[in-house]
Amino acid sequence: MNQRQLLMYISEVSFALTEAVLFLDTHPCDKDALQYYRQVKKLRKEAVSQYESQFGPLTNDSVNGTGEWEWTQTPWPWE
Repeated sequence: MNQRQLLMYISEVSFALTEAVLFLDTHPCDKDALQYYRQVKKLRKEAVSQYESQFGPLTNDSVNGTGEWEWTQTPWPWE
């Protein structure tokens, strides 16, 4: 995937993850929903990891802090 496609995919799985959390807030014993949450969480983590390995940090909490502030060293996601 190119950068734009990967950002769109991250947005989609992030939305699905948020919706799963909201559902689980009102249905905490739903095993299928919990399984779905875990699956989508894994997909999002993998997508963010792929994005960051190719294009740099996506959010400021993923900056390594290896001596430089990497957050501003790469183009912003919308650039």
